Amino acid sequence: MRVAIVTESFLPQVNGVTNTVRQVVEHLGRAGHEALVVAPGPGPTEHAGARVVRVRSMGLPGYRSFQIGLPDAAVERAIEGFRPDVVHLASPILLGAVGLRAARRLGIPTVAVYQTDVAGFARQYRLRADIPTARWVGRLHRRATRTLAPSRSSYAQLEAMGVPNVHLWRRGVSLDLFGPGRRSHALRATWTESSAEVVVGYVGRLAAEKQVRRLGELAGIPGVRLVAVGDGPERGWLERHLPGARFTGMLGGEELATAFASLDVFVHPGEAETFCQTVQEAQASGVPVVAAAAGGPLDLVANGRTGMLFHPRDPASLPRAVEALVADAGLRRRLADAALAEVSGRSWSHVVGQLVDEHYRGVLRPGTPAVA
Repeated sequence: MRVAIVTESFLPQVNGVTNTVRQVVEHLGRAGHEALVVAPGPGPTEHAGARVVRVRSMGLPGYRSFQIGLPDAAVERAIEGFRPDVVHLASPILLGAVGLRAARRLGIPTVAVYQTDVAGFARQYRLRADIPTARWVGRLHRRATRTLAPSRSSYAQLEAMGVPNVHLWRRGVSLDLFGPGRRSHALRATWTESSAEVVVGYVGRLAAEKQVRRLGELAGIPGVRLVAVGDGPERGWLERHLPGARFTGMLGGEELATAFASLDVFVHPGEAETFCQTVQEAQASGVPVVAAAAGGPLDLVANGRTGMLFHPRDPASLPRAVEALVADAGLRRRLADAALAEVSGRSWSHVVGQLVDEHYRGVLRPGTPAVA
């Protein structure tokens, strides 16, 4: 099968969209399928044997390191030249809209993956664009052949937009990379002043849409050492207001997996997550999770069994949940063990296999070969 992937973000950017596209490309290649990636540049022009076509882009205002794709005739030329069986639209907004229009013009079926709550993103940046943005995203997905939602919350959002033919397609996790065995006492010693400190950490972009300033609510909990893994425009504010916290900067690969496993508690304060991949990565690392009772985490965390959910509108809820875990090592272990058991079957090979077998093949034109 030949798959053209038009994505709003790709390497060297590090985020959920990039990670998902990277995994899809790698596993398609291993299964004998051919992939083409169309992405905003600059960046590598090849990944895992797949050609990456780079198109015009600009930095997002207030977040210049985050590139957004611009309308470019190269998108249609790339798709037409590749002659794909299906066009995969990864979190379509701007570049995805061009890819969708090209695919429809060429008569190629599309699978659109809803992955970013752009309206929620706009609200966090106080942009008066959340309503028109939601309408635009809904319009794109209504015109796609099939839409994939990562969680029940996202599924409901899409239904409210009037999007037809929505299916659940969740994310995998790199079980060969993330695991409790990565825990490092040497790394923890660089974070803490005493082995008695409980390390409470956040992993991800330090950006407003992740609501990372809520980490300040945890600064006064006795015996806690805050650690922030990642980078972004909010880092300066956090460093000024959390002088006792440790900041690692952006990590990847084994360094990231080691940092995850070396936490005692993982916290994700954002409430606009369509899925929240870092929750799964923490669970696979054997670390108990505290996440907002909103969006994607509702599907990943069974409150009191595989983690703890806090109420985003209750200012005492987040610190209360963290305090309960800090005070009870046995509770931390029980939640972590139960979550690790849940996540152990969510490999990327299984998830991408499902994408091909159920969703790509589900939109193929009659007569199109369904095997590589």
